[in-house]
Amino acid sequence: MSPMRSQLILVSSLAVLVVAAILVGYATTEVDISPSPQTPVCDNAASALVLWTPQWRPAQKDVPKREVAAEAGLKEFLQTSGCFASSDLRRLPNLTPAEVGAEVASTHGRFNRMVTITLKELGPVIRLLASLTLVDGGTEAAFQIAEYMLPSETPTRTFTVHWRHGGPGVVKGVISLPQDMHDALVVGLQPNKLQP
Repeated sequence: MSPMRSQLILVSSLAVLVVAAILVGYATTEVDISPSPQTPVCDNAASALVLWTPQWRPAQKDVPKREVAAEAGLKEFLQTSGCFASSDLRRLPNLTPAEVGAEVASTHGRFNRMVTITLKELGPVIRLLASLTLVDGGTEAAFQIAEYMLPSETPTRTFTVHWRHGGPGVVKGVISLPQDMHDALVVGLQPNKLQP
């Protein structure tokens, strides 16, 4: 084999490795909390009623799968994070004052805290980069949180969380959505910042 041919094979092999490395991708997590900063919503001494509802954009695809994934992520978060001493998760069609008030009344004073979560986005995202062979993808979760100190039915604070995990070359589907919802809640409600 000639030296020129060996160099050509080496250069071709390196080019394939570089393209493969780009396509494999790397993932990063970005979070926008607004207004920011927020103190932890979690309080491991509190008992919390957690109400959630989806508020999807028009023509949202795969709504039933997204809602199942969201509920699984919410349940996992409440069961494993230590966010509250006890909690009860309930899905409502809407978080109108009348519906929220009815839920609070039905608990007969069992909770001293209420958190409402309005889910606006949960799903995979894919953007084509300069070349059709390169993508920028991942998953995102966006929701609004309102915190109430019961028995008051007026929120003490309201804020939004927009969580994104992905990057160039990352392609994810719906399988990771429960974990993504869990991870977004960890960032938004901050159980890791509780005092011992």
